[in-house]
Amino acid sequence: MNRITITAMALAGLALCALPAAADAKTEAYVQANASEALATLNDPSLTASQRTSTFSTYMDRFTDLDAVSNFVIGKYSRRFTPAELAAYRTAFRTYALAVYEAQLDDYRGKAVVVKDSVDRSETDSIVNTVIERQDGKNMDVRWRVLTRDGKYQVVDVALNLDGNLIWLGIEQRAQFIALLDRANGSAEALISKIESMTAELKASKRT
Repeated sequence: MNRITITAMALAGLALCALPAAADAKTEAYVQANASEALATLNDPSLTASQRTSTFSTYMDRFTDLDAVSNFVIGKYSRRFTPAELAAYRTAFRTYALAVYEAQLDDYRGKAVVVKDSVDRSETDSIVNTVIERQDGKNMDVRWRVLTRDGKYQVVDVALNLDGNLIWLGIEQRAQFIALLDRANGSAEALISKIESMTAELKASKRT
């Protein structure tokens, strides 16, 4: 699996069709403020590398609903794992997902997220389209799927425009994880081992 195809992090949205309704301003402001703050931690000169990762992970863990993401990406197997297996898997997945976010966004460290527009999929489900600008002109388009529950906003999937292809991280991970589980007869141990291996690879290649 390459760096693009192992990315993760978030409950999948379907590919967008033309949707006329604009998401509310509060949803857009939530994405702009929280995503920008998370990116800013990657360029904080007062932090060591380990402190930077810890601070970034804290922001992203609060910003995204990783329990929902972890359930989505294993599909039917979330109901087949024992409680102990599910807890161990979620712990491994959370560490991996946060490492993925840091790896994918690290090239844009310190840059602000600018909201372009947004659409509503339903009253509680919105897509916020943003761009992260770089001085070299190689800007990245990022879409954030946001769910609202009891007045609380949380991101449940992220789409990156990589080399002209829009890739929803949650959808990509779901296809890979379910395929692995199918081959391994639903073994939680096999999945956790693979996730821990991918996490180690991400951490080994991380910018210092």
